[in-house]
Amino acid sequence: MNVFESIGDTTDKATDIGEMYIKSSHQYLKLKIFQQLTLSVSMITKLVAISLFVFLGLIFCAVAAAMAIGDALENLLLGYLIVGLLFMLIGVLIYLGRTTINKIVIQKMGSKFFS
Repeated sequence: MNVFESIGDTTDKATDIGEMYIKSSHQYLKLKIFQQLTLSVSMITKLVAISLFVFLGLIFCAVAAAMAIGDALENLLLGYLIVGLLFMLIGVLIYLGRTTINKIVIQKMGSKFFS
């Protein structure tokens, strides 16, 4: 009977260790998800805040540039047209380079997510 009792004790210990491992893995997974979520929310919040102020600054600079170009050409409408076309050109260039932007974003996010 000693052999069967020893096997029973070993099985109980193995079961306890397995349960502890599963609980620890579950806790680790919850912490990892929490870390990734907080990093993502923090990054998005910073991106929105910075983008908002950069966008406002860009609007003011664009209006000022359009007025300066309009004064130089003695036609305010032409100044606004030139600045508008410049923004459209920048938009087309960004559209053409979108695959490069995607690769950069995937690389940056992948290194943070899978670390």
